[in-house]
Amino acid sequence: MALVAAARDEIAAERARLVAGAPPRPLATLAGALVARLASLDGGGPPMRVINATGVIVHTNLGRAPWPEAAIRAAEAATREPLFLELDPETGKRGRRYRRAEEHLVALTGAEDALVTNNCAAALVLAVGLAGRKGVVVGRGELVEIGGGVRIPDIVRRAGGRLVEVGTTNRTRVDDYEGPLREGRAAMVLRVHPSNFTMAGFTEAPDAAELAALAHSHGALVIDDLGSGALLDTAAFGLAHEPTPAERLSGGADLVLFSGDKLVGGPQAGLVVGRADLIARLRKDPLARAMRPDKATLAGVAATLGLYRAGLATQEIPVWRMIAAPIEALRARAEALAARVAGATTAPLAATVGGGSLPGETLPSYGLALDGRPAASTNRLLTALRAGEPAVLGRIEGGRVVLDLRTVDPAADAELGRAIAAALSAARIRE
Repeated sequence: MALVAAARDEIAAERARLVAGAPPRPLATLAGALVARLASLDGGGPPMRVINATGVIVHTNLGRAPWPEAAIRAAEAATREPLFLELDPETGKRGRRYRRAEEHLVALTGAEDALVTNNCAAALVLAVGLAGRKGVVVGRGELVEIGGGVRIPDIVRRAGGRLVEVGTTNRTRVDDYEGPLREGRAAMVLRVHPSNFTMAGFTEAPDAAELAALAHSHGALVIDDLGSGALLDTAAFGLAHEPTPAERLSGGADLVLFSGDKLVGGPQAGLVVGRADLIARLRKDPLARAMRPDKATLAGVAATLGLYRAGLATQEIPVWRMIAAPIEALRARAEALAARVAGATTAPLAATVGGGSLPGETLPSYGLALDGRPAASTNRLLTALRAGEPAVLGRIEGGRVVLDLRTVDPAADAELGRAIAAALSAARIRE
């Protein structure tokens, strides 16, 4: 039964490839694919490989940040061998759950303590829970949707808080927070960094330090949700400055929350830094157990953060390696590929960070433009690229298919060249 089902699936997959414009595979290749499909049913088959040539560095639909090699090795070791997950090696008694990542966060941000959850939304739910049934005051310009249809007002209410809105969509001042805080209608100020959109024109936002001082004068907590988060200064790479957790803590925030799989460049996680007494309360929250990451994620996060402490982020963390790649190196790679692939020419492009980070910001880049003619459309060529092995994801710009090399690992250039040639051939065959 397994053989018959696998054969039917492979035939269906081959039909789909042909419809997409890929060339037919020889019988021997199909037989090998069937054997591989059967072997993958035991859980050992790897997922389909994709070369990200979109120019979007943190591509949500492609799994966001690719992990550093150190994180991959650490996660593999954590799943292969026993580790001191919740055992104190000095006393031999039960201790805190794998503290290495949290120790790195304390060192990198200057926080008193830190906590790792399974994602930033989970961290936000735990943090908002500190307000209990009291008010959580949020500026109307920060009542954002963070992806997947999830909205800040919904999270606040679901966490048991009472949402108190102040200001207007485009202009909110420190004075707008005074009333709810003075009247005791709010026990927490929640600031949500607009990391996935921009507002321009007649706008105003409160100074972070002034707002924190006002909140503390009324006994309220200040929680900063930075979303993507950045542990390096993005302005040093020609991008707009993204506030860092250390800056927000020094500006008076009691807790700062950010993601581990966006600008940090590691596994999906919610990273919380700030006051030790508040972190201790979060750890004791019954929901914290439901939101804790597993041992592999913790090991991967710790390894990623360790690269920052070692000063190796731009060399070893793929997200920062892509951001820091010199335009001259990208141009040289594009010229080398264009010389080997008929129908490909070099093209100056603009890459984006993506993943809800630094909206509207671009980095100068370089890549390839493909001449798919006499293919009927650029869409057919894009489809042929996606149907290849490995699949290649590009974009349409100026009526051409373009492939941005800023988001392609240089080690994959030769493989990319072969995939382009095969896709151009397939698109022309289908014409």
